[in-house]
Amino acid sequence: MNSTTRILVATLLCTAAIGCSKKVKDAPPPAETTPPPVAGQPTTPGAYGPEDLDTDSCLRQRVVYFDLDQDVLRPEFQALVGCHAKYLRDRPSSRMTLEGHADERGSREYNLGLGERRGNSVSSAIQANGGSGNQQTVNSYGEERPTCTASNEECWARNRRVEIIYTAK
Repeated sequence: MNSTTRILVATLLCTAAIGCSKKVKDAPPPAETTPPPVAGQPTTPGAYGPEDLDTDSCLRQRVVYFDLDQDVLRPEFQALVGCHAKYLRDRPSSRMTLEGHADERGSREYNLGLGERRGNSVSSAIQANGGSGNQQTVNSYGEERPTCTASNEECWARNRRVEIIYTAK
């Protein structure tokens, strides 16, 4: 190896060493101090707290309605389900029961199955929005617990529902 090649190799090695060296940055400014959390209040800004179940307009809505013989979540209930999923994410110790219901038409067995499918549909939507399945229980009452007892479409529509019930841990 001649002297020109040696100088060239040494120059390349020095250049590589300089390019790979760590640059020391100034220390970041100290983080702002925040006051300690108040008991019972959410610790993350924008997080739901237990009092929001009664005060937040989205969380106060706890009934999802379905079309006749359907268990598919209607588009107008997507935002509602998203609110309840966020509540479960923000409050990991919270639990909910999803109570599925049907109108009086159909056999008892069919309506129990339909109520369960409706409850599972809401549960799946909550999970798709980040809520935990471990925080949810699905029960079906079929036609056994109507909110309305008249035999007309308006009443039947009110009975085709899933009620979201929050339970203590």
